[in-house]
Amino acid sequence: MTEKPHQPPAGITFLAGLDRDLRQGLATEIRALWTHHSTALEGNTLTLGDTAFVLQEGLTVSGKSIKDHQEVIGHARAIDLVYAIVDQRRRVTVEDLHLLHRAVQTEVVIDTFAPIGAWKVEPNGTTALLSDGTTRWHDYAAVDQVPPLMDAWLRLLSEVRRDTTIDRLDAYTDLHLGFTAIHPYADGNGRMARLLANLPMVAGGEPPMLVPVERRRDYLMLMGDWSLARGAPRRDEPLVIRQPTWEKLRAFFAEVHQPARHLVTTYRSRQAQRRNGLV
Repeated sequence: MTEKPHQPPAGITFLAGLDRDLRQGLATEIRALWTHHSTALEGNTLTLGDTAFVLQEGLTVSGKSIKDHQEVIGHARAIDLVYAIVDQRRRVTVEDLHLLHRAVQTEVVIDTFAPIGAWKVEPNGTTALLSDGTTRWHDYAAVDQVPPLMDAWLRLLSEVRRDTTIDRLDAYTDLHLGFTAIHPYADGNGRMARLLANLPMVAGGEPPMLVPVERRRDYLMLMGDWSLARGAPRRDEPLVIRQPTWEKLRAFFAEVHQPARHLVTTYRSRQAQRRNGLV
């Protein structure tokens, strides 16, 4: 059975001014791209075509795991939640974050040590891949630091949404890196960061930042360099430190944002051709 056509709310301004079919087409492409790349960065094996099929037709792909299908459907649902926040122009709360996490995390097995829709209860860290080809262990924020650090992150989000003079790319970089430095959840932090950091981007009329899975190694190395230089954050210090590794990540995000911007331009060109009677 075919899914209901994807129609984000009117407040998503990068879709504004398009005929209904073009608006739906652009929104559907963006949703599939965003979902595919963000889940594939974390190991999901569905291709872009598979992802589009699952979201548009509501059917499964033979030979692919239930978990991969659930991740894709959950991420698409999370995009709708992000769009709703933008459209309603309201303040983001801790409960909003937990609701988004429940959409992203689709496991049915209950694990008290990896709660869904609640802050982490155990320390977490990772072996970071660095640009010099080495790896090093990196700890994220301590469990007891998460609530005050996330309060600081939410204040940062409110500030960049309220102050439209702040560069959207700077805001995306700060929010993305701030969230991943804290790593407030047991799992799903990367997908959450790539969703939430797009709030000011989309609210400012831009399409979302889509980090392509084809650039996964570059992304991981740049994130590893920044994480090791930054260290685990604490409540008594700045959440985001703008050092050379921050600048490199900002430049990376500026580069990978171009395809989404080009896609929007393509749809607007189609709209202009219609208005001029060229199609």
